[in-house]
Amino acid sequence: MRTRPLDRAFIEQFVRAAHVNFSELQRLAKQNRAVLTASTHWGGGDWENALQAAAHTGNRTIAKWLIAQGVPIDLFAAAMLGDVTIVRAIVERYPHLLYAKGAHDIPLLHHALVGGHEARDVYDYLTMKMTKERWKV
Repeated sequence: MRTRPLDRAFIEQFVRAAHVNFSELQRLAKQNRAVLTASTHWGGGDWENALQAAAHTGNRTIAKWLIAQGVPIDLFAAAMLGDVTIVRAIVERYPHLLYAKGAHDIPLLHHALVGGHEARDVYDYLTMKMTKERWKV
């Protein structure tokens, strides 16, 4: 089945919905599934996709739905969802990512914070790593 090409306005509408509006997100995804992994450029080098939007707002329902639709999980979504195994593996292999920033320059630690109690282990791990690094422990 052919789908219509994605235009910038459609992608922006989808990414905006991914912040808070699950029913709108699902409605738009039905129109063109290619939008699931599309990114929009807000200007100044600030790119964002739907999973990043859900991750930095702490929207677990939307993030889990997107991942179930085949959107690849990223470090920021893993942090918000509380997947300490993924976060630890990536940060141990690539230590500079401890201070990585996602869409809108929002740091990794923020994603763990908005993940709430489900992401507490990730938050504790990241703050422990930052403390050790700061004091060279």
